[in-house]
Amino acid sequence: MKIVYSILGTYNAGGMERVLANKANYLVRMGHELTIVTTDQKAREPNFELDPLICQVDLAINYTDDEGLGILRKMLSYKRRQRIHRERLAALLMPLKADIVISMFDHDVSFLHAINDGSKKILEIHFSRFKRLQYGRQGIWKLVNTWRSAQDLTLARKYDRFVVLTHEDVTYWKGLKNCVVIPNAHSFSAPQRAALTGKRAIAVGRLDYQKGFDQLISIWKDIHARCPDWKLAIYGQGPLKQDLQAQIHALGLEQHITLHAPVKNIRDEYLRSSLVLMSSRYEGLPMTLLEAQACGVPMVAYACKCGPRDIIKPGKNGYLIAEGDKNDFADKACRLMENEQRRQQMGQAAWEMADSFDEERIMRQWMLLFERLLKGDKR
Repeated sequence: MKIVYSILGTYNAGGMERVLANKANYLVRMGHELTIVTTDQKAREPNFELDPLICQVDLAINYTDDEGLGILRKMLSYKRRQRIHRERLAALLMPLKADIVISMFDHDVSFLHAINDGSKKILEIHFSRFKRLQYGRQGIWKLVNTWRSAQDLTLARKYDRFVVLTHEDVTYWKGLKNCVVIPNAHSFSAPQRAALTGKRAIAVGRLDYQKGFDQLISIWKDIHARCPDWKLAIYGQGPLKQDLQAQIHALGLEQHITLHAPVKNIRDEYLRSSLVLMSSRYEGLPMTLLEAQACGVPMVAYACKCGPRDIIKPGKNGYLIAEGDKNDFADKACRLMENEQRRQQMGQAAWEMADSFDEERIMRQWMLLFERLLKGDKR
């Protein structure tokens, strides 16, 4: 098959980019022809390794150049960039004659379905239904996001298939008949599970509003009072790095919380840790929990929309915390810090449960979807 993925860029160290790299590499190994089309790559290298057989094409639309503009200028510029984007993407797809073209719910979502190149169009989303409303924006931007959230539902109907990550999220899309659930696979398997003996917790993700690290740092103040020997390592990059570092300093936690740049082999960092913490305000299906589970590390996470409920079975492989309940978050984390036997039991359960998100199992679901679409199967 000829398969095309369309995304803003592959240079970020995010979960969506990691998932795309894993899927594209797998499909190329299976003998399929893969093209990744980007809009804002700007000659930057992919953050995650891509097979050299994958064709990478950047359309040089550069939506991110408009960040920081006022709303009127941004809307005018966006309309112009959308027109150019559609023209360039159509010019690429028409002669390519792909079998499957997949939008990662990026800037192409409003028009990709209407490009008549003969391919089947799939839309996949890596966040929950209400992600736009969870940005925390106020004023005119809040109104814009409310309108765009309503539009998302209309656009999702226009694709041959709409793929979401969790059964929880399906319920928020008002019974779309083209909706299919395919979770992410974990990015790797570990040769052995983490020892879980060190006094180190880890958190992984982009340093932005979504991941809620400001809440986690605040929570750690209470954790430190109860478990002073434990340390927290946060791996990620993003716009809030300076703010988070200032918060750590203000709380006097510089010796106990450290911010680290993303690393290529994050598996080793999970294996060195005894607990994974996730404080996100919203998710799709959080890669950090899938990766933690693959390494046999117990987890404590907010039960945000969406994903944690599909991975964590409370009391078995970790704990789910009601959103915003900082006291319970600190208490559950400390319970695991204070009880190595409980950590070991939950780590073993996580290790065993990781098979549900094995790459072969997940990619078989994708291949079945592709094959049914090309045969005209309505299921």
